[in-house]
Amino acid sequence: MKVSVFVAAAAMGITAASSVLAGSEPITEFRIGLLGGENEADRIANNTCLVDRFEAVLGVPVKLFPAADYAGVMEGLLGGTLDYAELGSSSYAGVALADPKAVEPFATTVQTDGSTGYHSVMVSRADGPIKTLDDMKGKHLGFADPNSTSGYLIPSVTLPKQGYPIQTFFGETSFSGGHEQNVLAVLNGDVDAGVTWTSGVGEWEEGYTSGNLRKMVDKGLLDMNDLNLLWTSPLIPNGPLVLRTTLPQDVKDKIIASVMSMPEDDPDCFYSAEGGELKGFARMEPSFWEDVIAARKAKIENNN
Repeated sequence: MKVSVFVAAAAMGITAASSVLAGSEPITEFRIGLLGGENEADRIANNTCLVDRFEAVLGVPVKLFPAADYAGVMEGLLGGTLDYAELGSSSYAGVALADPKAVEPFATTVQTDGSTGYHSVMVSRADGPIKTLDDMKGKHLGFADPNSTSGYLIPSVTLPKQGYPIQTFFGETSFSGGHEQNVLAVLNGDVDAGVTWTSGVGEWEEGYTSGNLRKMVDKGLLDMNDLNLLWTSPLIPNGPLVLRTTLPQDVKDKIIASVMSMPEDDPDCFYSAEGGELKGFARMEPSFWEDVIAARKAKIENNN
């Protein structure tokens, strides 16, 4: 399976003829890209509070652009048709490898235990025959998105190192189109097991403190008693919040200040936009994601 960035920003209805001007010119709107992996209505609902928040500090209209998949947001950032996004580590790595100057990562989330990482987990149906990872031999494994860190990159790199080569141990693999879709594919019996992301902190019954499982529990889409936990990855660096590099500096400063204060002055928006309970944000340098960038580069060079 080849990791690639595809789906032009035009697929989201974003054109290069944007009214936002680059560099030091003033902006007339601010555009937020929303990664795929959850149904569009929920993504918009969960992030609408950011529109009101950023409009108040910028004084211009703020628009949400929910992409069909991760690649749509990546292309929007690379093409300069998006101004801000919260990326997974692998999708950031894809952008950085394509154009190191396209975006500036400025922060990441902090879990309730103080860590700045999360986990990929593999789950199966609790009432099915798959009880352990070894039971997946010759079975159908579902990935989330080719540009997802926990939903593809990390399991595809880590499992072979642990003695479970993707192409020979599993009978079949496929992409479900996103994290929510992948867990639903497990519950519906479309795949024997699937991978998704979670904080790995807190109670299993609640879907942990944050992540896709917690989101699905909160929305009533998932009862954790219906799943088995088959595998947990090592800690993965949390993804970055990024800004388009060519934005005016005063716009960057206002957005960064607003984001960093959000956990304290608007905890409801923080919970909604981040998908669960987190301690806050931490400022991070690009070097924080060096290992993920290297892993993605190696994946591309190996053409799989």
